Amino acid sequence: MDNLQGKTIGWVITGSFCTIDAVLPQMKRLKERGARVLPIFSQNVSMLDTRFNDAEEVRRKVTEICQTEIIDTLPKAEPIGPKKRLDAIIVAPCTGNTLAKLANSITDTTATLAVKAHLRNQRPVILALASNDALAGNAKNLGILLNAKHYYFVPFGQDGAKTKSNSMQAHFASIVPTIEKALAGKQIQPMLLGAGECLKDE
Repeated sequence: MDNLQGKTIGWVITGSFCTIDAVLPQMKRLKERGARVLPIFSQNVSMLDTRFNDAEEVRRKVTEICQTEIIDTLPKAEPIGPKKRLDAIIVAPCTGNTLAKLANSITDTTATLAVKAHLRNQRPVILALASNDALAGNAKNLGILLNAKHYYFVPFGQDGAKTKSNSMQAHFASIVPTIEKALAGKQIQPMLLGAGECLKDE
């Protein structure tokens, strides 16, 4: 029996605008596997048009996939915990800014409040990194969350070692199996990807 059938998964999208289109096919895949997907937008994703995408177009695509209202404000995010709405929550893409806030228990955004609310139920939080400073200023925050209970990581590695040596990005195609493992209380392995799997500028 598919362990995603009937599960409710929160999907937080934060402002790594250049990778949003790359994660949406995995959101669709999760839905096709029988999960109910509850979309959650950070304020920046909800409001900002960028050179990579238009806010309303992202909203349209996500609504089309999930067929449910997007959580995009603090009041909408807060009941996630008390009402035990989710079996798991994924942040994909997860920016360095969001990573830092989660590591330091700062919950002043829709994204981080949704995670905090969910964590009160001691259920899985899955992070799919997309951070240009994961091996620099954010390395300490990555270390904190790697050692934190209930956190799981989509396999990740350097996505441009020659041109942006501090950058790390998740292997987004591994999102669904990572969620499956996390629901069983296990970290998918290998978590750290080798150079041949990650480097894009060789």
